Amino acid sequence: QVQLVESGGGLVQPGGSLRLSCTASGSISGLFAMGWYRRAPGKQREQVATITSVGSTNYADSVKGRFTISSDNAKNTIYLQMNNLKPEDTAVYYCHRYDSGDSWGQGTQVTVSS
Repeated sequence: QVQLVESGGGLVQPGGSLRLSCTASGSISGLFAMGWYRRAPGKQREQVATITSVGSTNYADSVKGRFTISSDNAKNTIYLQMNNLKPEDTAVYYCHRYDSGDSWGQGTQVTVSS
């Protein structure tokens, strides 16, 4: 079983920045895919960014050029650097990991508001 612990959410003004972190522990393997998803009020969950154990990344069109996903494999941690945040980025952000199965974090709230 894999546990994911997220941190870094909060309230920020439009144009501001936040960095989310997600650390995995438990029965983890060296081959994996991890990523960030978000669910805004009244909307379906959407994929934000993903990264594999070999460093391949993928981004939603809505965040390209503003968000950067990275990983520190030695720490079993991924990060999401979010710059130039917009009100429409407001959502609960969830960390996801797939190696032998799907694991989800508890979610962290990101609110972009003046």
